[in-house]
Amino acid sequence: MKTEKYDITGMSCSACSAHIEKRIASLAGIGKVEVNLLTNTMTATYDDGLLDSAGIVDAVVDEGYGAALRQPAGNAPSGEAATGRSGTSRAASARAARGAGEGYAFRLSVSIACTAPLLYLAMGHMLGLPLPGFFHGPENALTFVLTQLFLALPVALVNRAYFVRGFKNLFRLSPNMDSLIAIGSAAALGYGVFALYAIGWGLGHGDAEMVRAYLSNLYFESAATILTLITVGKYLEDRAKGHTSDAISQLLDLSPDTATVLRDGTETVIPVERVAVGDTVVIRPGDGIPVDGTIIEGSSAVDMSAITGESVPVEKGPGDGVTSATINLTGFFTFRADRVGSDTTLARIVALVEEASASKAPISRLADRISGFFVPVVIAIALVTGAAWLLAGYGPSFALSLAISVLVISCPCALGLATPTAIMVGTGRGARNGVLAKTAEALETLHSIDTVALDKTGTITEGKPAVTDVVPFAGMDSAELLALAASLEAPSEHPLGRAIVDKARESGLVFGKVEKFRATAGKGIEAELGGVPYAVGGAAFLAERGIDASVAEGTVASLSALGKTTFCVAGGGKALGVIAVADGIKDGSREAVSALKAMGMEVIMLTGDNGKTAEAIRAEAGIDRAFSGLLPEGKAEAIAALRAEGKKVAMVGDGINDAPALATADLGVAIGAGTDIAIESADVILVRSDLRDAVTAFRLGRAVIRNVRQNLFWALIYNALGIPIAAGALYHAFGLTLNPMIAAAAMSFSSVSVVLNALRLNFFGKARGSRRATVLP
Repeated sequence: MKTEKYDITGMSCSACSAHIEKRIASLAGIGKVEVNLLTNTMTATYDDGLLDSAGIVDAVVDEGYGAALRQPAGNAPSGEAATGRSGTSRAASARAARGAGEGYAFRLSVSIACTAPLLYLAMGHMLGLPLPGFFHGPENALTFVLTQLFLALPVALVNRAYFVRGFKNLFRLSPNMDSLIAIGSAAALGYGVFALYAIGWGLGHGDAEMVRAYLSNLYFESAATILTLITVGKYLEDRAKGHTSDAISQLLDLSPDTATVLRDGTETVIPVERVAVGDTVVIRPGDGIPVDGTIIEGSSAVDMSAITGESVPVEKGPGDGVTSATINLTGFFTFRADRVGSDTTLARIVALVEEASASKAPISRLADRISGFFVPVVIAIALVTGAAWLLAGYGPSFALSLAISVLVISCPCALGLATPTAIMVGTGRGARNGVLAKTAEALETLHSIDTVALDKTGTITEGKPAVTDVVPFAGMDSAELLALAASLEAPSEHPLGRAIVDKARESGLVFGKVEKFRATAGKGIEAELGGVPYAVGGAAFLAERGIDASVAEGTVASLSALGKTTFCVAGGGKALGVIAVADGIKDGSREAVSALKAMGMEVIMLTGDNGKTAEAIRAEAGIDRAFSGLLPEGKAEAIAALRAEGKKVAMVGDGINDAPALATADLGVAIGAGTDIAIESADVILVRSDLRDAVTAFRLGRAVIRNVRQNLFWALIYNALGIPIAAGALYHAFGLTLNPMIAAAAMSFSSVSVVLNALRLNFFGKARGSRRATVLP
């Protein structure tokens, strides 16, 4: 199966996207198709043995819309694919969006320029406003009517796209929002022209009553106002929709346009897209880092906030990695380019955000189902409304007014925008806060999780052993004991021994030179220092060498009860002290667990460690339950068992051994510093290795789905109440009807309000309890 993305033009509401989806889904070989109204894109998965992209494009075009295959990133220069430079689909989309906005602005200016005097002419006398004498009285009726017609025609002309698309789709039996506008405004214009002929007939035959009757029911102002207000709504909607992708634009803006590289010993400034893997890149204070790489020489503090959300600059030196879209603050350094173009961290983040924005959440299915039959039903309601009032004896003018109101007040567009606007803003906002959701479905699943399973090593804990306790016995102090143990362990390659050496170096201790070093696998080490034999290991190891370590038994027992690994240090035939090593809990893990529990979630730990260590970490982090001694398949089985209990489970992990559990869970969350296979198996990626970002992810999921539900509720309620009122449901009880102009204004407002509500998600930030600053653009 092959998956491709297409740019779609000509869509105006969810009825359009639903119709395209239905048509493409009917093609032989199609596996899955999703059309996004907000981004004007379509993603199709198909069997390339039965179908090709040309066939898909032709099918869309046959339905009256435009379609073009979006070129994959690999077809553009590497940097262009990553950064959105000219020539890429993102740049083309941006230019198209600007062009659409400029088109609406021109149409709006012409429409307002003509509609304002038209409204004054048609309705000013009702408000007691003065009109020139040649517009007064039946004898000037033709002047009055023709002036209104000539003011209405330019409005219809500049907004002819509604008529062209609307009637084209109507004749294809796939009516959309444009069809409703076209029918309503054309009916008003048509009735006005009919009134013009009727007035002419009345003047020619001396029928003053007929002239007066039609002079008060021309509807030219209604047609022009409907088109103008719809265009106002489209213009505002277009501008608001442009802000839904602000997060992507802000990310792209972080990448510099050029890079300084060393070639043949000379510094050369080149476009960032021409940086190749292996190039040496020169970075000075204040420079943006153009690609991912590893520092060769020099050091500096780097502002990582745009990518990781860290508010404090990170010190970088030789051997450390640097990331595209971060800012060098103070020092000078050179680095080797490791990942360029579409492989950079920034490019992958942008790609994930775009893919998630273009995908559909399950919650949108209700709107999709409604959109499939919404417009035909509205047209039927309008026809029934007009016919019913006409048969009830209220006259053609009254019946036509209510029928037009029904057509122009209904808003399938609001339904279509309800989900994608919130998803796009939410995924972009998540990216700015270090949370990357791969799909809209993952974003929706976040809000329904009630159980969070955490891997221990690297997720809750640091993932590497560190010295936690140094307990000297009589005759030594802590620094002496640590220096001695580090000197003895220096030749060792054992990870626990390296932890002792690292601690001593951090403390600035001086190492002695050892001789006759010997390691016994799984037991301990022996060596001589200054001619004195020493040993480091467990009590049994020391006993085999005739050393009495009974003095250390109490200390070893108490430290072991906390899940720590202990070493006895002995010399001169006696125990000198105990050193404990453990994989310590990360800063923020306790805070994150507490926050997850406060959100009503059960927190569980899955680990391959022994029960004693697991229980110690569980108690220290405040976790509800712990499962220990689990192999990778055992973690997956534990997740499956939790799901069998009816729980909605998210798994958070970072290692290869977590991949089966990540894939088994309802939602897999990978720590950003984790392995590629863990990230591949996950649905959500946390850019930082900080469990507090998992809390941010769950809060984001809840905020987005809450926003989607608000949008859907108001879109549905608006249509459910607006259409009956427009049809005259309140006329008999209260004498109220809805003028077509007011109906058009309400329709425009409904779409704009949905988009503006989604934009509120831009205020989403990290939890207030986080130690890091909220990242706001």
